[in-house]
Amino acid sequence: MAILDLDHINIRTMELARTRAFFTEVLGLTVGWRPDFSFGGAWLYAGDKDVVHLVEVSRAGVASRGSALDHFAFAIDDYDEAKRRLDAAGLSYEAGEAPNGGIRQLFVTELNGVTIELNCREPARP
Repeated sequence: MAILDLDHINIRTMELARTRAFFTEVLGLTVGWRPDFSFGGAWLYAGDKDVVHLVEVSRAGVASRGSALDHFAFAIDDYDEAKRRLDAAGLSYEAGEAPNGGIRQLFVTELNGVTIELNCREPARP
């Protein structure tokens, strides 16, 4: 067996509509096909790939920051646009840069307490 890629992340939420809005309106994912599960939820897509699965629950979970699974990361292509979207949504975030890596980062925690890292890699220098 060989791991080929990260398939998706799953977020449990008591506020499905608000969580879906964050991922679609702020991060730009789209709602797509989802199996007919017996519970509420949504599958969110980046292009033709489902990358975030939302599951509607009746009890809140704990925040990810500082837990064993601290955060997950998306690669993005436009750092300034990501900042504009976060600012327009009134969300606080931490900006950073990976040392010697050419990667600018934004860390934002969505309403369920899940921390998301947005990574923008700088173009390779000749």
